[in-house]
Amino acid sequence: MSEKEAVEEKPLTQKGLETRQKLLRAAEEVFGQKGYYEASIVNIAQEAKVGQGTFYNYFPSKKDIFDELIRLYNRELRLYIKEKMANIANYEDAQRIGFQAFFNWVKDRRNLYSIVQQAVVVDQELYRWYYDKLAAGFLKSLSAGINAGDFKNIDIETVAYCLMSIGHFLGMRWVFWEGKDVPEEAFDAAMTLIFNGLNNN
Repeated sequence: MSEKEAVEEKPLTQKGLETRQKLLRAAEEVFGQKGYYEASIVNIAQEAKVGQGTFYNYFPSKKDIFDELIRLYNRELRLYIKEKMANIANYEDAQRIGFQAFFNWVKDRRNLYSIVQQAVVVDQELYRWYYDKLAAGFLKSLSAGINAGDFKNIDIETVAYCLMSIGHFLGMRWVFWEGKDVPEEAFDAAMTLIFNGLNNN
């Protein structure tokens, strides 16, 4: 059994789960501020206010906690958006709510932008996995909209990546760079662009 497997299989108490979460939040702050290559395990342990040895009880290396942080971002973001879009019968409304949910989520997790973009040089496979998982959600909702006759039957993978690009750069422009909500007029302009192209009417 590898050291990594031993860490992953170790059952955690409630206190252990809380410490692991504390380390992940500390890593989010450290990676977001310093960048992956400048950050150290010592920095993360200090930010979490735990001993360096405690770090190794939960993660074998800096890369392991970075990977887990990317996976955590992905899971939490997709779950949040899914919950907000649940039970919305109109496919256009569901997409609008999904975009707004994304902007609301990243407003409180601004380091997301910096950390995910770091993955392109730290681990390109992980970087692609992150966006493939997000794209899968778009593909599912777009397919449902097409099958219902609400959206045009055009190549949905292309559309999915275009929609992700719109969400990413609107969030980057206002949420990440300026620490503000996406302005209503900017949101409305993006939605007009999207649905004038997608709607089947």
